[in-house]
Amino acid sequence: MLSVECSFLVETLKFKLVIAHDGAAYQGWQVQKTGTGVQELIETALGKLFPGVGRIQGSSRTDTGVHALGMVAHVEIPRAQFKMSAVKLALALNAHLPEDIRVVSAARCPASFHARFDAKGKQYRYFVWNHRAMNPLRRHTAWHVPLKLDLEAMRAAAKLFPGKHDFKSFAASRNYEMESTVRTLTRCDIRRSGALLTFTIEGDGFLYKMCRGIVGTLVQVGQGKIAPADIKTILAHRDRRVAGMSAPAHGLVLWKVFYGPGGRPPKT
Repeated sequence: MLSVECSFLVETLKFKLVIAHDGAAYQGWQVQKTGTGVQELIETALGKLFPGVGRIQGSSRTDTGVHALGMVAHVEIPRAQFKMSAVKLALALNAHLPEDIRVVSAARCPASFHARFDAKGKQYRYFVWNHRAMNPLRRHTAWHVPLKLDLEAMRAAAKLFPGKHDFKSFAASRNYEMESTVRTLTRCDIRRSGALLTFTIEGDGFLYKMCRGIVGTLVQVGQGKIAPADIKTILAHRDRRVAGMSAPAHGLVLWKVFYGPGGRPPKT
């Protein structure tokens, strides 16, 4: 019986895809019951090239309107159907995708690789345009904060986030109970280049809207509404109501997902 069952198994090749997308038109990464997720369009493109290819597995969920530069996914393609190089796979998929979604790279990976479960950490970047007048070229990718911000106070507050903490105060509620709201951040810093502020946040995992809660709170520190030292108290309360606002989705980018020992990429 075992030999008969094995004869029906389809030999597949597994590929790691790195994906960039403008999230403005999408309800996040995942396939949605209502609305369109980025995952759905990539699966549709794969189906046009390789009939019968099933669900692809992404490294992360992203919220509606959030962008990605380094989303990672894996897909299994029947060996008998794959007649091109990995480089051409990316090109072929892009030919069937809208301009706001691109497969940046495609590469063969071990059969054991899993885009989500093998991820050791992620880096998000959030962009704020801190000037009286909004840069029209940044209007879809940065949060416009026109009032002057105290950058030194914000940086002092940002230093209190790295480490292992319960981040429940900075996460939005889900319609189910989280097993744990403890996460470890390895980086939280802010850089200024003219009017553009870049918040870089790295960690082993993120709760729902956690990055946006952190950035919104840091901006309110910069406005003098929250003291830098209050971050410790906010973390300890484990209550979303005591933290600052949630920054808008369109300023957030999933910058990269990293794998391998250590789980932290070099600073860039």
